[in-house]
Amino acid sequence: MAGWWRVLPRAARRYPWPTNVAVYASLFSAGDALQQRLKGGPTDWQQTRRVATVVVAFHANFSYVWLRLLERALPGRTPRAILAKVLCDQVLAAPIAVSAFYAGMSLLQGKDDIFLELKQKFWNTYKSGLMYWPFVQVTNFCLVPVHWRTSYNGLCGFFWAIFLCFSQQSGDGTMRSALAFLHRKEANALERPWEK
Repeated sequence: MAGWWRVLPRAARRYPWPTNVAVYASLFSAGDALQQRLKGGPTDWQQTRRVATVVVAFHANFSYVWLRLLERALPGRTPRAILAKVLCDQVLAAPIAVSAFYAGMSLLQGKDDIFLELKQKFWNTYKSGLMYWPFVQVTNFCLVPVHWRTSYNGLCGFFWAIFLCFSQQSGDGTMRSALAFLHRKEANALERPWEK
């Protein structure tokens, strides 16, 4: 395991695109698998495979290209540059990413109307993302070297994937529905007698 930590930085410098895409996709897909376990059932690997497909086919590559484009268009780490990057990210990239996730998942699940779930959950999910991603991106643009930014988004995307995949499968795109589910699960666990 320790060998990976020595190889990964070299790979990120030598092959930044595939390395960042692989790290992002692995972490995001793991978030989906964990979300399924948190719901209490067995892991649906078909679902996780669909999430991985959407992430590899679009999200990770889009993130890599987008973050490099932002750095080229708005270079530097001044407060003004960082604020401009975060604003552009949330106004332009976030709606595209949310739309691609819902439409891509619906397409891979073989739904008749691949835009129905997007129409139902987009605004709630986008607003929920505004409570999380601007803070992530401020840290990303302030502290993370450009060649690691997509991987950092993948790390933070692990936590976002838990919420997003829950919303796609059984939520309404709001933090409230995800927190209510976790609260019910906790209450049910407290009500069950301890098994010996």
